[in-house]
Amino acid sequence: MARFFFVVPWLSGCPTHEIFHRGIFCAARRFDQRTPTDTKALPGILFRYFARQFLAWFALLSTGLLVIVWLIETLELMRRGAGKDVPLGLTLEMGLFKLASIGQQIIPFAILFAAMLTFWRLTRSNELVVTRAAGVSVWRFTWPVLVVAALVGVVRVTFVHPVGAALIAEYNRLDDRLLKRKQSAFEVSRTGLWLRQQDESGEYFIHAGTVDPLRGELREVMILKFTGDDSAYTTRVDAESALLRDGHLEVHNGLLRKANRVPQPVPMFDVPTSLTFSSIEESFAPPETVSFWGLPRFITILEQTGFSAIRHRLHYQSLLAQPVLFCAMVLLAAAFSLRQTRRGGTLWMVSGGVMTGFILFVFTDVALSLGVKETIPVVLAAWAPATISLLLGLTALLHLEDG
Repeated sequence: MARFFFVVPWLSGCPTHEIFHRGIFCAARRFDQRTPTDTKALPGILFRYFARQFLAWFALLSTGLLVIVWLIETLELMRRGAGKDVPLGLTLEMGLFKLASIGQQIIPFAILFAAMLTFWRLTRSNELVVTRAAGVSVWRFTWPVLVVAALVGVVRVTFVHPVGAALIAEYNRLDDRLLKRKQSAFEVSRTGLWLRQQDESGEYFIHAGTVDPLRGELREVMILKFTGDDSAYTTRVDAESALLRDGHLEVHNGLLRKANRVPQPVPMFDVPTSLTFSSIEESFAPPETVSFWGLPRFITILEQTGFSAIRHRLHYQSLLAQPVLFCAMVLLAAAFSLRQTRRGGTLWMVSGGVMTGFILFVFTDVALSLGVKETIPVVLAAWAPATISLLLGLTALLHLEDG
């Protein structure tokens, strides 16, 4: 075990845990006993050590960033709520709800910087030097970090996103009611489109089976009017179609029903409204407020009612690409931080990581914008940032490892 005895002097000077020592012994023994075609994986002890290092840095960075974001968002909400009689406790609660949106956006950057710090610390303490001297290639000791990053991506999509979607939806509801003072809302369901409009005369609930945005027409229309605090509607109008005009909804050839009266046909019935098709479409539940598991069904419902589901389909594909994007972040981090630390090396690593994160953010935003405008296919817009980042990370590591 000549190579093993080369490793021991390095171990004596490294401030590492006993688990790392045992892992290096296993790796060195495996290296000396391998055959020319041996492709065994990283020893389990070393695998867990590297994975735990990365997970600890990721948890620390994520917690710190979330606390900073929550403080900033809470101060902004307090500024917006000044003079609107919003209780302080509710403001703090809204800050936590808003954190579910921004917190999910910073996860890729937390992955990037956590991986950079992990590899940089292991390189600076010579642990990676010892590991490579024991016969472990760069592809093997990055594998634990890649696995953890991919698992974080899966958990983010399947668990964190559904919980975050509910919190974001609650934040939007409170923001509309307390800060924006909106008086109109909508809901889309299996049976079509529901709209709510309120004015001085009462409250209207408008249902449409299907929608034709190009003609400004609602089909299979039912209008319910409520006045006062009575839970029963006072007026109901049913019609085959209605036209949404500026300032009102025109119902032609409808059937008017009132309490304790015989239904009567009405040639024209107007409902005052400030809604337009563009405002309705923009008001549809944002993709971030729909659970990952409910997105496919919601997309189907949107398309059946005649509205575009491009934003929701794009968001769904972006969620599917998250694990690949996180793995790409790890490869890029390894390319920046695996070099032996020299004078100015730390500054170069930090600058390179920040620049990489900024470029990736801009590129992702541009790709998603092109996807929303249908300039490029949805799948391409959602998967291009993750795929290109992965290829760049692999290229950089190949150059670093094999020259």
